[in-house]
Amino acid sequence: MSGSVALEQVEHQPHRTGLPDLKLIMWLFLASDCMFFGTLIGTYLVYQGRSLEGPFPADVLDIPVTTVSSFVLLMSSFLMVLALHALRKDDIPRFRLWTFGVAFFGSVFLGFQVFEFSTFALEGLSLNQNLFGSTFFVLTGTHGIHVTVGVLMLLSILILSFVKPMSSKDAIFLEVTGLYWHFVDIVWIVIFTVVYLVEFA
Repeated sequence: MSGSVALEQVEHQPHRTGLPDLKLIMWLFLASDCMFFGTLIGTYLVYQGRSLEGPFPADVLDIPVTTVSSFVLLMSSFLMVLALHALRKDDIPRFRLWTFGVAFFGSVFLGFQVFEFSTFALEGLSLNQNLFGSTFFVLTGTHGIHVTVGVLMLLSILILSFVKPMSSKDAIFLEVTGLYWHFVDIVWIVIFTVVYLVEFA
C-alpha cells in the first residue's frame, strides 16, 4: 500500500523545471521522436522523384480519400481536448465518451491507412518496388504504428476508469497521453503536406 502511494507521489511530483516527472519524460520522448520523424521525412524528400520505375506517386496517391482520413485524425485532437476538460471537471461520463471518441477516430484513421496500403499493393507498389515505395511505406507506416500506440494508451485509460475510479487528480495521465496524441497529429499534417499536397502542387 505504502509502495503504491509513494509511486503515485513520484508520478505527480513536479520536477525542477516545474513540470511533473511524467510530463517531462513525455516531452523528452517527443523531442527525440521529432528528430526521428525529421530524419524519415528528410529521407523521403531526398529520394523524391528518383524512382526509376513505377508506380509513381501520381499513379497511386488518392488526395480526396487521404484528406478525409486526415480530417478524422485532426478532429480526434479536438475530442482529446474535450476529454481532458471533462476529466478536470470530474465529469467522468463525458470524459469516457470523448476518450472513446478519440480512440474510435484514431482507429478509423488506421482503417483508412490499411485500405490505402492494400490498394497500393494491388496497383503494384510495395516496400521493395522502388524508392518511392520504400520511403513512403516506412514513413507512413511508422506514423501508423505511433497512432496504434496512442489508441492502445487511450483504451487502457478508458478501461482503467472502470476498474479504478478516476477523478481530476488523475488528469496528468490523460494530459500526457494528449501531448503524445497531438504530436502524432502534427506530424501527420507535415507528412500529408510533404507526401500528398506537394506532389500535386
